[in-house]
Amino acid sequence: MDVPIIAPELPAYAHPGDAGADLVSAEALRLEPGQRALVGTGVRIALPDGYVAFVVPRSGLATKHGITIVNAPGTVDAGYRGELKVTLLNTDAREAYEIAVGDRIAQLVIMPVSRARFIPVDALDESARGEGGFGSTGYTNETRRTS
Repeated sequence: MDVPIIAPELPAYAHPGDAGADLVSAEALRLEPGQRALVGTGVRIALPDGYVAFVVPRSGLATKHGITIVNAPGTVDAGYRGELKVTLLNTDAREAYEIAVGDRIAQLVIMPVSRARFIPVDALDESARGEGGFGSTGYTNETRRTS
């Protein structure tokens, strides 16, 4: 699929088969412990109808430096034409993190989207799960010990 793009540096897939293309910072900044910042990438895209892009964290930044994305995944709708920006958060309690222009800060995943037709009803069909949620699958201290 071709995606028209305006960018000083094109997103790139690091390895064959990767789902996410790396987005880089278009600005230099320092993220203090616990600080968040909206960081520009300089990238603008025109997704075709029926597609969405998700901006997701880079696992290496999260693991090595505690840098994550506050609203992950960030959703880029097909009609959006503005700059892709990333709300980064430094979760490290002690160390600041320096971001330079050109540093890889996030990944862009592009996927097809289905549009739902919502139909009002008085009741929903029963299912095996029912209304169970938020840990209803039976997680207990006992299952943790035997896992």
